Amino acid sequence: MWPQDAPTKGSVVVLADAASQVEMRLIEEWLGANQPPEITTEVIRLAPSRRRKPGQRTEARLVELLPGDDFLLPLRVVWSPAARAGERKVSWWDVLKLGDPRDPDALRQRVILARWPDRVTVVAGKGSRAAALPAEHEGSDLSLVEWTTRRAWRALDISERALRGDRYKVPRFLHEEITSQPAFRRESVALGARRKLPEAIAVARAKYYLTEIAASPSAFVIDLSANVISWVIRQGYGEMAYDRVQVEDINSLGREWPLAFLPSHRSNLDRLVLQLVKWENDLPPNHTAGGINMNFFPVGPWVRRTGVFFIRRSFRNNDLYKFVLRTYLDYLVENRFPLEWYMEGGRSRTGKLLPPRYGLLAYVVDSWRRGKSEDVMLVPVSIVYDQIQDLGSYTTEAQGGAKEAESMGWALRYVRSLRRRYGNIYLRFGEPISVAKAMTGAEIEEGSTALAKLALEVMHRIGAVTPITPASVLAIALLAAGGEARTQSELASFCEGLDELVEQLGLPTTEPLRLEDEAEVGKVLRLLAEHHNVSAFEGTELVYYLNPQQSLRASYYRNLMAHHFLGRAVLELALQGLDPTRPVNEAELLASVAALRDLLKFEYFFPEKEAFVDSITADLRRSAPRWQGSKPATVLAKLHPPTLGWVIRPSLQSYLVVADELLARPDAIGDEKAFITACLKRGEQYRLQGIIGADGVSAVVFKQALALARNRELVESPAGRADFAAEIRSALGASDRPPKAPRGGQKEHQGVGG
Repeated sequence: MWPQDAPTKGSVVVLADAASQVEMRLIEEWLGANQPPEITTEVIRLAPSRRRKPGQRTEARLVELLPGDDFLLPLRVVWSPAARAGERKVSWWDVLKLGDPRDPDALRQRVILARWPDRVTVVAGKGSRAAALPAEHEGSDLSLVEWTTRRAWRALDISERALRGDRYKVPRFLHEEITSQPAFRRESVALGARRKLPEAIAVARAKYYLTEIAASPSAFVIDLSANVISWVIRQGYGEMAYDRVQVEDINSLGREWPLAFLPSHRSNLDRLVLQLVKWENDLPPNHTAGGINMNFFPVGPWVRRTGVFFIRRSFRNNDLYKFVLRTYLDYLVENRFPLEWYMEGGRSRTGKLLPPRYGLLAYVVDSWRRGKSEDVMLVPVSIVYDQIQDLGSYTTEAQGGAKEAESMGWALRYVRSLRRRYGNIYLRFGEPISVAKAMTGAEIEEGSTALAKLALEVMHRIGAVTPITPASVLAIALLAAGGEARTQSELASFCEGLDELVEQLGLPTTEPLRLEDEAEVGKVLRLLAEHHNVSAFEGTELVYYLNPQQSLRASYYRNLMAHHFLGRAVLELALQGLDPTRPVNEAELLASVAALRDLLKFEYFFPEKEAFVDSITADLRRSAPRWQGSKPATVLAKLHPPTLGWVIRPSLQSYLVVADELLARPDAIGDEKAFITACLKRGEQYRLQGIIGADGVSAVVFKQALALARNRELVESPAGRADFAAEIRSALGASDRPPKAPRGGQKEHQGVGG
């Protein structure tokens, strides 16, 4: 059909993007069937956008036509895969049949045309008047003919995507478009001069950096990857549960603004899960930031073709590299290609969200500030698993073991480990955040307060939509037993109170919680036991318990939901720290809440101070309407079931280990690794002495405690370390069950009351 925006009278120059004589013939036949009778056409063959041979150029005749007033109409032949279940997508069977069915060679083109003509379509790109192009071309390093050729390619890509679907929206000519800009060469030369690089070397190095960084997504590999990902995930997981309406709403937002998807990072599967969800819903693939450590053969080249771009671990002093990375992100933002990265930097080994890193966020916000887009929408994403495959390695690292290096062997072992039953995967999308609304008039440097607030808001929204799993609730019940065995009936009785609290607070769940039912408890216990996350013993009755290593595993599932009860737990601890003989004084209570918030700020993401206080007082009004004038114990009795013991106390126990180890050392802490090893040794001693629980012996949490100590300037200087240890002991002493003091030992080992 003749395009609606093309003229029906006069002269039209057809720009034929044809890779073979077969395609040229198809374009000419299409013109013969669709060209209006009062139109005269001249066909100019472009340099083909695919299967281009060395030396192939756009026909020189185009130079003579560009100053004229002819209408330029790009045309291309699109080859599609065979239809399967109503969709035309590539499968492994297509690969076995000699490659990408979307890009057949001349021989296969003839076969397809003869046997399956329904797989062949001629598409037209948006045309324009030749007279308008020279002014638009002004400032480009490309010749007018080259620039016009690439403009035609791009218009045809948009039309082809309308035929095939948004899941194939990829930047096919990114390198050419970026490196042909005069500003790219000019800035590369200027930055190279600072390091005394010749102009040619500086530009060549900038182009090399772009090649090293940029993703090169391919529709063919995107389809094949979807087949692989679906197969891999289905090895161990059942349903991927998410709200399709919500996904479509986000897609609608992405048609207007560039999107940045910011998922929680708990598993190596996170990126694959989100990639498959987008593919299933015909959404453009994300351009996902990955560490350069993942760029090993053959994984690196493959995932680069699905949309992963690689960033070096360190480039602080390399201004040329920074410029190229910024230019690449500018291009993606300006052209509304969706982005994805993990604010946490790496996977959470504890189940809690990690402190955000601001680097990529600062780059994207800077792109918005410099006018590459009127806005950028940040999309918080929470990904949760019934059972997480990575948990064994996390436990090893928590006990001081090294992280396994990525390699092809590592990847194969990871896939093999999925051949077990892990339950389902759940995706939840938080309310998108407008960068324009959040950052207008604010400073956006990496260390700025406004940027930090934006990053923390993203993490807060991820946490708000993170659903509670049955395994998390049962993990809390098992941890509360402190290593002692419990029957299914006893565990169900404990879980009943938590189920009620979850419902009372209106918290998100992966499924309706029915853990007051022994049969439901048994179902979850069997899945936990299958992955060695809980132990069972059958005497006169079947009982379940956690050994020390399983306590660390259970703490991971507990931590997935603990943040939902953080305000309640802080309130309980603040109340328990007040004078039990006097009525609650609101000023004293809120002062204690503020102090606890500061103590735990490296462990949890708190709302803004005022918002957090408002949530505390709202909880008081809801749970204990007549709390004012009551004694702390009376108010605490209304806050049922208690949460302090499993939300805050385990972290404080880990913090106690770090505080005591700091106190035992008179000098600055120079070797962090050696210090954490010493904390693991001290922590194991405290566990054996009954001072802390098994889930308090974690190298990962020790590092968080050390970060708090560094923030308080206690790592470089011993001054204040005694007060730090006393503060933690005081908080633990206010708990329902304060830790026991070590028997004997030095002064720094004294218990809560020492």
